Amino acid sequence: MAELVTIARPYAEAVFRLAKEKQALTVWSERLSLLSAIAADERVRTCLSDPETNASQKGELVSSLAGKALGDDEINLIRILAENGRLLLLPEIATLFEELKGAEEGVKEATIHSAYPLDDAQLATLLVELEARFASKLKAEVVVDQSLIGGVKIVVGDQVLDMSVRGKLEALESALKN
Repeated sequence: MAELVTIARPYAEAVFRLAKEKQALTVWSERLSLLSAIAADERVRTCLSDPETNASQKGELVSSLAGKALGDDEINLIRILAENGRLLLLPEIATLFEELKGAEEGVKEATIHSAYPLDDAQLATLLVELEARFASKLKAEVVVDQSLIGGVKIVVGDQVLDMSVRGKLEALESALKN
């Protein structure tokens, strides 16, 4: 997996520079998301992995599945990826692009582990507090983890805020052992 990211990074950075230069980060984000979904489809992956199919045919397949949603720059990206046998990297390229876009816009990824599902109001209130604490806009993903017993555990980058019942019990256990 790390190898795929290493190979995909130069493509993502080149696309990001182009999108930033043309002030089209949102457009590229949407189009890369579409291309990523196409390349992630199992039937498409099978066709793209087929050694009997030439690069031009593979590029045409991806372009045709995207329909009229693509511009000249996106079609050129597909052609380059096809020529280099890298079309299967589209999901990784899209992910790396989103990371670069988020960094440019000052948005950080947050994973909120909650013992119970959060409704929209709870999530909005929590995000307001977290954005103030981390001094940046957060894009949150909520993961229900009943083993937390109660509360939440938040992961933003390499920082972890554990406000769960399980986390507090583990801290208490550690303190009692010392």
